[in-house]
Amino acid sequence: MTQHAEREIIELTRLCDRKGNLNPEAIGFARKPIIDCNLSGHYLRKKKWNYWCVYGEEILFSVTICHFDYAATCFIYFLEYETQRFFEKTITIPLGIGTKLKMPSRVLEPIRFANSEVHINITFFQNQTFLNVTSKNFDNEALHAELTIHHPKEDDTLNVVIPWNRQTFQFTAKHHTLPTTGFVKIGERNYQFFEEDCYAVLDFGRGIWPREALWNWGMASQRVRNQRVGLNFGGKWTDGTGMTENAVFVDGKMTKIHEDVLFNYDRKNFMKPWYITTKFSDQVILTFHPFFERVAKTDVKLVKSEVHQLVGYYNGQVKLEDGSTLVIQQMLGCIEEHIAKW
Repeated sequence: MTQHAEREIIELTRLCDRKGNLNPEAIGFARKPIIDCNLSGHYLRKKKWNYWCVYGEEILFSVTICHFDYAATCFIYFLEYETQRFFEKTITIPLGIGTKLKMPSRVLEPIRFANSEVHINITFFQNQTFLNVTSKNFDNEALHAELTIHHPKEDDTLNVVIPWNRQTFQFTAKHHTLPTTGFVKIGERNYQFFEEDCYAVLDFGRGIWPREALWNWGMASQRVRNQRVGLNFGGKWTDGTGMTENAVFVDGKMTKIHEDVLFNYDRKNFMKPWYITTKFSDQVILTFHPFFERVAKTDVKLVKSEVHQLVGYYNGQVKLEDGSTLVIQQMLGCIEEHIAKW
């Protein structure tokens, strides 16, 4: 069996039943964010996050807000491609006390995180996300970001429910090639974003996870030969579930890849080339050459997490639904390995 029989969901569906377990009707994928993540119960096991990654012409800018029941965390980081100047600010608040943080159950609902260190406000209105971030101390400078992220109305998005079992499951939404305008100001440096060449990626996750997890994620959203192209590949964490988060987007149309992909890389040296291929067919044949490695480690006794996120370039090819082949050359993107005990 080379391909999974992934069911397409076309109407609004709740992720959980009344007991807080997985609703079998939610298992599948959708082209629109029509899954309502009504998580309840499962004390200290719920994982919720909203991760934004914006590819500018000069910098990559990223904002994450997450809540894991026992703590609320926010990450803000940026990488200047040319100089490789990198800075990451992380704030962790045990149990999320005092943040008034509400993690919405739907993908495009508003979310805000505010304390003495940082203010993050994300709102959605008329097919646009407004992302505002301020911090008085970001690498000893003031940070002020105002980005407007456009969600083209006709675009497909990737929305998938991964079922390990009735008690452990994950809804993941990956929204790609979202044209972005605005600015990120760090100290005196002002980085401008223009929608012709600057694209945001949203990773929205809600679920009940096993105690230990390992995943790979590869993604990119860029203009390639005058088309908006998005790549999304996941590995290890979805193996054996009958579902994948593998898809390619061309000008908003999604080709869902109903097959596992393999990530081959050197765990002793993450900066060596990575290879991403479909398990049985030649639908995906890609290499990834990193030029920068971000390492994020958390170790608070019961909770451990280690992320190696690489920034670099994809090369290779992907076969699309219509039988054509999409050729990828020097496409800027990210790839990662994440190990969690949480």
